[in-house]
Amino acid sequence: MNKIAEMINEENQWRYIFIIILFLILFFILTAISNYFFKKLRARVKKSKSLVDDFIVRLFKVPTVWLIFVILLNIFSTFLDENSRIYEIMQKVGQILLILSIGWLVIQAIRALFRYFQNKFDVSHSDNLIARKRLTQLNMIEKVLIVTIVVIFISIALMTFEAVKGLGMSLLASAGVMGIVIGLAAQRSVGQILSGIQIALAQPIRLDDVVVIEGEWGRIEEINITYTVVKIWDERRLIVPNDYFLNNPVQNWTRTSSDILGTVMLYVSYDLPVAPLRKKLADIVKNDPNWDGRVQNIQITDSKQWYKEVRVLVSSDNSSKNWDLRVSVREKLIDFINENYPGSFAKIHSTDSKTKIPTVL
Repeated sequence: MNKIAEMINEENQWRYIFIIILFLILFFILTAISNYFFKKLRARVKKSKSLVDDFIVRLFKVPTVWLIFVILLNIFSTFLDENSRIYEIMQKVGQILLILSIGWLVIQAIRALFRYFQNKFDVSHSDNLIARKRLTQLNMIEKVLIVTIVVIFISIALMTFEAVKGLGMSLLASAGVMGIVIGLAAQRSVGQILSGIQIALAQPIRLDDVVVIEGEWGRIEEINITYTVVKIWDERRLIVPNDYFLNNPVQNWTRTSSDILGTVMLYVSYDLPVAPLRKKLADIVKNDPNWDGRVQNIQITDSKQWYKEVRVLVSSDNSSKNWDLRVSVREKLIDFINENYPGSFAKIHSTDSKTKIPTVL
C-alpha cells in the first residue's frame, strides 16, 4: 500500500501513467468477472422456458461495461486533475460508452419486440401463406431499423469529437463532389437495399417459399437487406442478390398457396390401353399419404409417329410431398406396365443412315 501511495503521489512524475495502468487493469478484471457472471447466468436462464429472463440478461450485458467504467472513473477522479487532458479523455471515453450502451439497449428492445410479433406466426403448417408474408415483412423491417440505429448512434459517438465536427463541416462544403463519388461507389449497394425493401413490400417471394432459380429447386431460407439465401434440396445454399428477383423470372411454387400439381410423363406404344393405367393410378394414390385427394388423372397429351405421350397428373398440399408422390407413382406405374404389358415402352433400336428415322420396337 505504501508503494502504491508513493506512485500516485503528486510529486511523482509517473503518477498519471501509473494511474492509467491501474485503471485499465481494474477495468479489464472487473469486465472479465462481469462477462463470466453473465455467461453463467445465460447458461442458467436457457434452461427455463420463458424468453423474458434471457432477454433481460442479454439486455444489460453491454451497459454493465459502461457502468464499470463510470464507477472506476469516479473513484480515480480524486487522483486526477479535472483540468488535465487525461481526465478529459477518460470522460470522452465514458460518453462514447454511454452512447453505445444506449444504442445497444435500443437494438435489443427492437429485437425483442420483433421476436414477440414473429412468434405469433407459425410456418410449420402447410397453409402458412399469411404467416410467411408477415414474417418476410417483419424480418426486413427489423434489419433496416437495426442498421439505421447502428449508423445513428455511431454518428452521435463520432460527433462528440471536435475534430470530427470540423471534418464534417469540410465534407459538407464539398458535398456536391462527395455526393457524386459516394453515389457512384454505392450505387450497387443502395440498389440492393432498395430491392430488399421492395421485396418486403411487394413480396414476389417470401420466407419458406418454394422456388426454382438458376435451374435449382429450393426454399427461401433468409431474406436479408442486400441478398437472399435459397436452401437447395441437397442442403446447399444459393446466395442471390435481391435485385435478381426483380429483374429475372423466377418460378414461385407457393406464391398464392402451397397446393401444387405434379406431372409424370410416360412414352408408350399405341397398343397400350389407358383404362388399366387409370385404375392402377387410383389404387396407388388412394393409399399414399402424400396425395391430398384433389386431382389424379391420366391423359394422352401428344401422339408421335411411333409412340404416344401419357401425362399423369397428381396433386399434393406442398411441393415436398408432391415430389415424393410423383416418384412413387412413376415407379409403380412403370412396374405395372412392365409386368402386365411387357414391351409397351417406346424403344429406339436403330437409325436408318439415309433417312435418319429411328426404328421403334
